[in-house]
Amino acid sequence: MSAITRRAVLSALGAAAAAKGQKAHSDIATGPFTPDWDSLKKYQCPEWFRDAKLGIWAVWGPEAVPQVGDWYARNMYIEGSAQYKHHVGKYGHPSKFGYKDIIPLWKGELWDPERLMGLYKKAGAKYFVAIANHHDNFDCWNSKHHRWNSVNFGPKKDVVGLWREAALKQGLRFGVTEHNARSWSWFNVNKGADKSGPHAGVPYDGNDQNYQDLYFPPHEDNASSYPRNPSEAFVRNWYERTLDLIDSYQPDLMYYDGGVPFGEVGRRVVAHMYNRSVAWHKGRNEAIFNIKNWQGRFTDHGDYVEGAGVLDVERGVVDRIWPSPWQTDTCIGDWYYKRDIAYQPASKIIHMLADIVSKNGCLLLNVPLRPDGSLDAGEESFLAEFSEWMAINGEAIYSTRPWERYGEGPTQTEAGGMAERKAKPYTAEDLRFTRKGSTLYAICLGVPGKELVIQSLAGVKPAKVEMVGIPGALRATVGESGLKVAMPERTPCRHAISLRISGAIRS
Repeated sequence: MSAITRRAVLSALGAAAAAKGQKAHSDIATGPFTPDWDSLKKYQCPEWFRDAKLGIWAVWGPEAVPQVGDWYARNMYIEGSAQYKHHVGKYGHPSKFGYKDIIPLWKGELWDPERLMGLYKKAGAKYFVAIANHHDNFDCWNSKHHRWNSVNFGPKKDVVGLWREAALKQGLRFGVTEHNARSWSWFNVNKGADKSGPHAGVPYDGNDQNYQDLYFPPHEDNASSYPRNPSEAFVRNWYERTLDLIDSYQPDLMYYDGGVPFGEVGRRVVAHMYNRSVAWHKGRNEAIFNIKNWQGRFTDHGDYVEGAGVLDVERGVVDRIWPSPWQTDTCIGDWYYKRDIAYQPASKIIHMLADIVSKNGCLLLNVPLRPDGSLDAGEESFLAEFSEWMAINGEAIYSTRPWERYGEGPTQTEAGGMAERKAKPYTAEDLRFTRKGSTLYAICLGVPGKELVIQSLAGVKPAKVEMVGIPGALRATVGESGLKVAMPERTPCRHAISLRISGAIRS
């Protein structure tokens, strides 16, 4: 975003405040936080998030309609892409049938947020997150500043509002993710035209003047990252819509799909969220604001300053115990629903969860809905299998803190965002540690044979070693090579087992 545009937006916001006889920042909630980094770095992560460890995310909106995965609103306008070919074959050419025509097909006729929230809670989620808007410039709530929203179009329902109601009824914390800061550039490919074939030179429907409030006025930026020089009107509208989202739904968690966009304008949103949370919670800031550290990775993907929010690592992990709580966001398949995709097995997500928690993190797991609002059989099966493991092993996950080391074993973790696909499968020799007071938990990322050796406890004689889910103590012997634990004939679960080790560490 250019300095000229940023100054223009800030000037307009300041002028609006002055006209009301208010201070320059009075468009945001008053409180202890101001929109500068020194102030935002005073943020402290609330205990609820440190204890929660697992959230379920529903990435659901109009882009689910074609059932061919993520980024459909962009790729359907990119000649030759798989989604362009799908679109032309199923719906027609984007000069005649565009994204505006996809939106009404998102009906959510089988969507039952209360049933789904029950499944998410049973799977172990302590917080639920809804996507509020994607890069497609469509709001999934009763937006006061944008007519292209889920109350006016598609399911004709306040999707975010109904998600929130269901989450609070189940006792879950509620969050939203905001992705629209990219839409000015990301969605601008709708202004193009085919370069070859029978429709060569025929403008896509994004050029239609009747739909510029969805598609944006013509400009030259087609980047997939944050826009380089968005219009003042776009930035102001983004700002108004995002503050409306916070004020209307009082989320505990907010998420930027990147760093903080648009300089001080983006920082105002963070400060507003924190100050609102302080007011909602009688002086305590209970808010999580997830921010990604993508500086240097893209042409422009916003600002990141350590400590101003909670680090989010998309489809990846960190390589050590992080000094402050952080989050991985990932998916069992593609971000938006994709028909016939091979889902990640429950075992992999269980192992990932244990690794993340051992390093002071939380896992936000997307289970994408079909366009009608339902889960397919594979997703239902995944949640059932995951629920079984969490019901037994939750005590080794929830409300724990990192130990002096996160784990041991031969499998090295590939760290960083988008590194998940490079990860090697864990083995029964890989362990991850968590602690709760003076109790140490050793989570074995597999099911061991007759004996499990914990090298990190060489020379340590614990008071008792038990397997979570089975009554009674296990036989354990101390040696220089490690603590040797005899395994029972039967284990209580598949995929991974947890040992409860008492008296091995100080609280």
